Amino acid sequence: MFSSLAFAIFEESIKTYHIKDDVYQEFKNPYPKDKIEHLLYRKNWIDTVQWHYEDIIRDPNIDPVNALDIKRKIDASNQDRTDLVEYIDSYFLNKYQSVEIRENAAINTESPAWAIDRLSILALKIYHMEEEVNRKDASPEHIDKCTAKLNVLLEQKSDLSTAIDQLLGDIESGAKYMKVYKQMKMYNDEELNPVLRGQKG
Repeated sequence: MFSSLAFAIFEESIKTYHIKDDVYQEFKNPYPKDKIEHLLYRKNWIDTVQWHYEDIIRDPNIDPVNALDIKRKIDASNQDRTDLVEYIDSYFLNKYQSVEIRENAAINTESPAWAIDRLSILALKIYHMEEEVNRKDASPEHIDKCTAKLNVLLEQKSDLSTAIDQLLGDIESGAKYMKVYKQMKMYNDEELNPVLRGQKG
């Protein structure tokens, strides 16, 4: 099942990141560029680094200059994340381009890659909630609360994985069809963001 493949790669990415646990560490993709695994690994690495950017910027004592730098890194990361989702959807569009779509085929509320994006974030939530459950310096109450939350996250993982695999199966059989819209984010575009447009020239 595709969801199992994706989640295993997400776990690999997260564990590799945490060997150094440094947002500035060098990124190396272990998968060939022409494989979907390459996109999945890169996607989760972006999410993992951004997760830790979000931790850093919430430091109440952070230097304002550093905070602005991190905020801009988060903005750039969001754009990279969107780009990777669109690359993953392009993979599925290409894979299923010859499928004969049924006359009564339905469209899904989200594309496969945006569902996979949620699975990537869920992998990060599970990893960090497991860390909380295994903390030696935490109170029993904290561990109990985090264990309950972890159980919910694991249930979400099961449900989301099933939904992703069902969606891909429906697309492959022609019961559903893909229609992908570019995100058209406006805030990084000099022609669409009035603040950036005002700085031109």
